[in-house]
Amino acid sequence: MEKKLSHVQKLTLSGLILALYVTVLYLTQSFSFGAYQIRIATSLYALAYLFPFLVVPLGLANALGNIFGGLGILDLVGGLAAGLATSGLEVWIQRAGLPVWLCALPILLIPGLGVPLWLSYLLELPYWPLALSLCIGQIVPAICGVGLIHLVKRIWNLTSGERSEA
Repeated sequence: MEKKLSHVQKLTLSGLILALYVTVLYLTQSFSFGAYQIRIATSLYALAYLFPFLVVPLGLANALGNIFGGLGILDLVGGLAAGLATSGLEVWIQRAGLPVWLCALPILLIPGLGVPLWLSYLLELPYWPLALSLCIGQIVPAICGVGLIHLVKRIWNLTSGERSEA
C-alpha cells in the first residue's frame, strides 16, 4: 500500500466510493432502514483503513444516504457524524498498528450505539432495545468490512505490481 495517489486519483476514488455507498444503500434500502438495519453500505467505512482521505467522503455518503430514510435534518447531521466517527476510527486503527480485525468494531459499535441516540428520539422508541437491534444488524457489515480490507489489499498489490510477502 505504499503507492502514492495523485490528487486527481484521490478525488476520483472519493467520488466513486461516495456514489457506491449511496447506490448500495439505495439498492438495499428495504433492509437498511428499520428495526434491524443491515446496512451493507457501512462495510465501505473499512476502506478508510487503507485510504484515509475517504473519511470525509464516507461521512458525506452516509448523510446523503439517510435521505432515503426520510427522517429529516437530524438524521442527516447524525449520519454525517456517525460516518465521520466510524471511518475516522478505521484510520486510527491503521495508524496505531492494531490488527485489521479490529476494524469490525467501529462499524459495529458506532452505528449500533451512536445512531440510536437520535433515532430513539425521532422514532419515540427506547434507546437500549433499538441499540441492540442496530448492533445485531451491523454484524454482517462489520465482518464484510474486514473482508473488504483484505480483498482491496490483495487487488491493490496485484494491480500496483507489488508482491505480497504473506
